[in-house]
Amino acid sequence: MKNGMAPRSNARHATGVARDPSAEVGQLTADLSRLMNSHDAARLVLGLLYLSRTAHVDSRFSVAPTWPWLLGQTTKEEVPIRRAVSQLLAHWLPTIDAEGNETGIGDTVPSLPPNIDGPLRRLIQAIDAVRLVGDLLDQCLRNLSAAQARGSHYFTPHDIARLMVGVAAPQDGHRVLDPVCGSAGLLVESHRYVRERVGLNPTMSLVGKEQHAHTSQVAHMNLAVRGIEALVFAPGDSLAEPEADPCDIVLANLPFNQPAWAPENRKDRHSLEGRWERPSIDPRWPDEPPPKGSANSAWILHIAHALAPQGRAAFLMADIAAKSPQPATRKLRERLVRDDIVECVIALPPRVFGHTEATACLWVLNKDKSPRPGWGSADRRGQVLFINARRAFEPVPGSRARRLGDKHTESILTTLATWRGIAENRASSTSYGDEPGWSRSCSTEEIARRKHDLMPTSYAVEPAGPERDTRSRIDQLKLELVEKLDQVHALESRLLDALEEI
Repeated sequence: MKNGMAPRSNARHATGVARDPSAEVGQLTADLSRLMNSHDAARLVLGLLYLSRTAHVDSRFSVAPTWPWLLGQTTKEEVPIRRAVSQLLAHWLPTIDAEGNETGIGDTVPSLPPNIDGPLRRLIQAIDAVRLVGDLLDQCLRNLSAAQARGSHYFTPHDIARLMVGVAAPQDGHRVLDPVCGSAGLLVESHRYVRERVGLNPTMSLVGKEQHAHTSQVAHMNLAVRGIEALVFAPGDSLAEPEADPCDIVLANLPFNQPAWAPENRKDRHSLEGRWERPSIDPRWPDEPPPKGSANSAWILHIAHALAPQGRAAFLMADIAAKSPQPATRKLRERLVRDDIVECVIALPPRVFGHTEATACLWVLNKDKSPRPGWGSADRRGQVLFINARRAFEPVPGSRARRLGDKHTESILTTLATWRGIAENRASSTSYGDEPGWSRSCSTEEIARRKHDLMPTSYAVEPAGPERDTRSRIDQLKLELVEKLDQVHALESRLLDALEEI
């Protein structure tokens, strides 16, 4: 249903005291995680949320299982409710066929154990009683992200998503692409960002691509439950070919130090007429494709090529891409700086992603840094802003985890808006000025003299002192350790490839 609402039962305890359905769903999710693995439990709750908002009428079938039908089954103790749930999930869960069409084949339905019927009945009734589904959906996605984080298929934390969309600043009517969309969190945040500014349902075009079928299914459900229209392509490799249409905004939480990628086969091929033909040149890399072991470079060039003449991009990238001395990576940075499309690089705090100790930077590309109406008053051509937010974090209550947090997110956005000369509420009336240890605006000439180093900690340096020297040495040792571990991982991948060829 477009408004995301469905008829609700008056859920109360037997004592007549109203309960909090969202809190009950959270408790029941924890109960399910003790009966089945936490990943499947999170997917099950997400699937039921999706069914409660969509599974009502199916015009393709005269008789089809619906959410009201499932709700009725929960009152029949003799009915194995897990079978009814599996039937409904198999019919309604969005899956994608080879042509990119949604089908009713539930090949990604989580397996349900036989001892689950009791809590499952209560879960269905509690979900039916939830009126505002947004917060519950967000929590479900966080649970799913935590359950699969060890495989690096985590979803972008909310504060990081808010920062990424804020620095890219999409506008109504824009075409927004996420080539590794995951749960579609960045597309959802883009929709929210624009809706808050125009006060209406945005007319923007939201496009997502995702390699993994299960995750693509999650993206479809996340968007559908919120009533957001978007195009999520069939699962596939976004790097396989250039984007067909230019994008106003590209947002991407890229895989950190992906060990390898598959560049196109550039050998000559034989035509049907018997003539030898040279392959067409990929416009993303007209000279030569990035090395097979340099997926970071391939992703950055893919994103840069996808941008429209005034397009902007915000993507996460491991630190090594900003300062690695390897020739291919350094040549890439030189090209980006020479083309003057690097606008800002932000060093993020460690451990704000949860799944990794590796530190990362948020890169901001901008194809047009000139001043213009409706954008900013500062001419930033030939300049790059570096923000050192390494220590801009707060602890997550009740855990050892960290997060960027709203306060630090706003500080970064304010600094960038002031530097751009954007007349928004967050931008101060004063002009931008460098702040030692936090931000510095540098010319592309200076960056070139530094061998195109794009690491913010090389420019926005804290004032000299014993404490800074100690922290800098520790940070350097951490970076060296992470780089060595990345090299070990890459060598392991190459060794396995070699063994397969023996």
